[in-house]
Amino acid sequence: MAITAAMVKELREMTGAGMMDCKKALTECGGDMEAAVDFLRKNGQAKAEKKASRIAAEGLCAIAKADDQTAAVVEVNSETDFVAKNADFQAYVKSVATQAVKSDSKDLDAFLTEPWMEKPEVTVKDALVEKVAVIGENLTIRRFEKVVAEEGFVATYVHGGGRIGVIVDAAADVVNDAVREAFNNIAMQIAALRPKYVSASEISEEYRQHEIEILKEQIANDPAFAGKPEKVINGTINGRLNKEFKEICLMDQIYVKAEDGKQTVSQYLAQVAKANGAKLSVKRFVRFETGEGIEKKKDDFAAEVMAQAGL
Repeated sequence: MAITAAMVKELREMTGAGMMDCKKALTECGGDMEAAVDFLRKNGQAKAEKKASRIAAEGLCAIAKADDQTAAVVEVNSETDFVAKNADFQAYVKSVATQAVKSDSKDLDAFLTEPWMEKPEVTVKDALVEKVAVIGENLTIRRFEKVVAEEGFVATYVHGGGRIGVIVDAAADVVNDAVREAFNNIAMQIAALRPKYVSASEISEEYRQHEIEILKEQIANDPAFAGKPEKVINGTINGRLNKEFKEICLMDQIYVKAEDGKQTVSQYLAQVAKANGAKLSVKRFVRFETGEGIEKKKDDFAAEVMAQAGL
């Protein structure tokens, strides 16, 4: 059977695969369109497995909301920033977020085995493999988290076109524009100053002791504290510890929009609560930053060229 340009175009539109790949698939399958789709899927999977050894440290975070109380944030990684700016990739990440917000899976392994909502005959993982074949880079769904607010609503914020995604579980007995604005401001605070905890009460004793031991070592190695009484040393340790905890605990951080440069997030939230006759608090928050904790590959282009040249 003769393979026409129209057939190649149709298959390309169906699969997003390259023109020559589509022509080869149709030739191999005798012009059978469905068989050619399967051929490309199988070929795409082989490509995906080959690309899986590459480091995917770029990408995007996206957030989807099911309603005022439910939201999910996902991080999907790519190998290059160029792909992260690709409209097809961006649409795919949004689809993963939509899948996540409707999912009941508790971990990533379970999530990947779910039927893909846009094409239920394949799994989330299968859909990922297909997208790898189309885009031509290793892609990974790195993580997701779903937040359900039981005492108020969820506030969300995406920064830098998807570099950072934040969800705040906002507890509020009054929900109006002023209250929503306050929690949106707090979501931006979390994106900017990356706290680890809502308040100091969440810090484990194990972490406290770990930090104390580090501070003790720092002081022991500091000649300025040689011969100082234990009371002075303990006071210094407590002072430094409190300073550190104020930086990593959301409620103790200086509010980024504070007019006096002194108001804490806790004081800001209390001010808004009083002005609106409300009880307001942050139950928890989730903050994803693209590539956070991933060691990015450093390319040696000179070595790469020499290797390709067989030198």
